Amino acid sequence: MSDDPETARQIAELAASDLPLLVLDVDDVILEFIRPFPRYLQSRGYELRFDSFALNGNVFDRATGERAPKEVVHQLVDDFFVVQDEWQEPAEDAAETIANIARAAEVVLLTAMPHRHWATRRKLLDRFELDYPLLTTERAKGPAIKALRGNHPRPVAFIDDMPYNLVSARETVHDAHLFHLMADTSMRALMPPLPDGITMLDQWRDAEPEISRALGL
Repeated sequence: MSDDPETARQIAELAASDLPLLVLDVDDVILEFIRPFPRYLQSRGYELRFDSFALNGNVFDRATGERAPKEVVHQLVDDFFVVQDEWQEPAEDAAETIANIARAAEVVLLTAMPHRHWATRRKLLDRFELDYPLLTTERAKGPAIKALRGNHPRPVAFIDDMPYNLVSARETVHDAHLFHLMADTSMRALMPPLPDGITMLDQWRDAEPEISRALGL
């Protein structure tokens, strides 16, 4: 069971499946984030400087030049999710690639965001015909992926842009196939080396063979 009760409730509503399981992060994996978020910040009087692989510490008040405190960054991200449907679009080739895989696999979207934004994100994804089950979680992703797999020993692949989410999956579902993919790779040079056992994917158009092989498709 997921250690987030609301995530567990969402998982319980899904129909049981024994198909190979592909779990996908949303922000900067299937929906662009790093491209639109700086433009959103500018509309709010802030700017994002790519000094390190993080949001906290890299958002600056344009009027004063001072770093935005952590709580301000948190609020800006939350405010962005309120209006995400005005800013975010699918990553290039994501929809087509996922649709091909979904012909023979169960695809579930697992996004780390406050549960209260579920409906807005659902509406946005449906607009782009990304109508796969959507789960929100406010805690570690690994337990949610374990619960999604259930008791069937089916292959599992998980794609995320944040290494710590992939590590969480590895610690919880030991045989999961883990992939790092970013819709926008401009920050990848700032990222620490990936932990062992995680495969880097450069773009969606080249990802399908790797994912299909991992899932035995």
